[in-house]
Amino acid sequence: MTATRQICLAAYLDDMLAEVARTRLEAHGIPAFVASDDCGGMQPFMANLGGFRLLIDSAHEAEAREILAAGLPETD
Repeated sequence: MTATRQICLAAYLDDMLAEVARTRLEAHGIPAFVASDDCGGMQPFMANLGGFRLLIDSAHEAEAREILAAGLPETD
């Protein structure tokens, strides 16, 4: 088994954008996690200092970057 590590793939200033990116990755089978430092939601303004970080396992980095670079699919 190859050792991997968790990396920050992207950072967002908006928690909803981070969650959209997370769900897109998870829809493609890539486990992802959004992290922020906002004291458990008690100090939401603190998240703006470091943003909302999208974390993934480094083994999925190339595929995850492709998925996010493709943008959102068009709808009618």
